[in-house]
Amino acid sequence: MRITRDMTVAKVIELEPKTIDVFQKYGMHCVDCEVAEWGTIEGAVSTHCIEDIDKLLKELNQACEGV
Repeated sequence: MRITRDMTVAKVIELEPKTIDVFQKYGMHCVDCEVAEWGTIEGAVSTHCIEDIDKLLKELNQACEGV
């Protein structure tokens, strides 16, 4: 699975729970947030004022790969 900016946060967490640590590292405590059900990663990045979405996506994908 490849995580992309248009995926919902909840779907990513559902498919790969290891991504929770990455989201939390970036201050995105999305696990308990009801917006995660429909909110995309791109939207969450904007909401949380994260400057480098590509870096976040890289780290999320590495978590899925077990890197």
